[in-house]
Amino acid sequence: MRGMVLAGGLSTRLYPLTRELPKPLVPVFGTPVVGHVLSYLARHGVDDIVINVHYFPDAVTSYVGDGSRFGVRVSYLHEPQLMGSAGAVRQVADRFGETFVVIGCDDVTDIDLQAALGFHRARGADATIVLAEVADVSHYGAVVTDETGRIRDFQEKPASGTERSRLANTGVYIFEPRILERIPAGEFYDFGKQVFPDLLRAGVPFYGMRQERYWCDIGTPGEYRRVHADALAGRIRLAPPPGATLRDSLLVGAGTRLAPTARIVGPTCIGERCVVEAGALIVQSILWEDVRIGSGSHVEDAVLGSGVVVEAGARVHGGEYAVSSPRP
Repeated sequence: MRGMVLAGGLSTRLYPLTRELPKPLVPVFGTPVVGHVLSYLARHGVDDIVINVHYFPDAVTSYVGDGSRFGVRVSYLHEPQLMGSAGAVRQVADRFGETFVVIGCDDVTDIDLQAALGFHRARGADATIVLAEVADVSHYGAVVTDETGRIRDFQEKPASGTERSRLANTGVYIFEPRILERIPAGEFYDFGKQVFPDLLRAGVPFYGMRQERYWCDIGTPGEYRRVHADALAGRIRLAPPPGATLRDSLLVGAGTRLAPTARIVGPTCIGERCVVEAGALIVQSILWEDVRIGSGSHVEDAVLGSGVVVEAGARVHGGEYAVSSPRP
């Protein structure tokens, strides 16, 4: 089966971490998130994939390559100018002659994609969205369905208190090729704001399938923290990278050195080749690779990007830090 991973966005909500790093390469549990997405698709038989790239495209293509190490074949759509979620898919319409899957590169999930495909086919749907119930739908699309799963209303990122449903659009889509006829060529076009409302107006078979499986959009700092806590607690199974140590709500990457008197309190993820010096305390934090934590320092509830240095005796509480921003 063919699919597309939408990976061209700037991910400004994760600044400063993504100021010099494309969203597909943001590490989740020690592995770039796009690696988790491709491995997920491979497990469900979606093995011929196109990825759109825009922001630091060479970094993405260098990491992913031809996709073979993830069990898939990957080709790329290079977008000098972003054309929106639907506009990106429209540019490679000739690839999709049969049922296909679209997913965002910020989705970490164990959604049963085969069950969703069965649901889609049984209803003769043109389009199916996988849905998840969430407490706050203001960052997503809120979807209202009838008892058969047919979508009756769609609110794109409704203001808090105006939502008519707590079923969120996960960004995991199943489409028939005829859906592409509704996307104009050469225009900026968005699924949530334009395509889906058009499907409702036209009365085409448009469905939402609710699943009680794990799903997290890691595009905000809060959700980025949550997926790490959930992985360490076993709520989502993510494979640790080679050489990493996983125990007691801690993930410690290969080549990392922890002083005997350093204290680490979970849930905490520490990337590869980090150094934590004597007397340092790290509490519920995420460290990317090559981070140095000075002696006697205290880091709590923070995300430290690659190469960040916390000076001896410093205190860092909360926030996200990158080398390009002032050091804590």
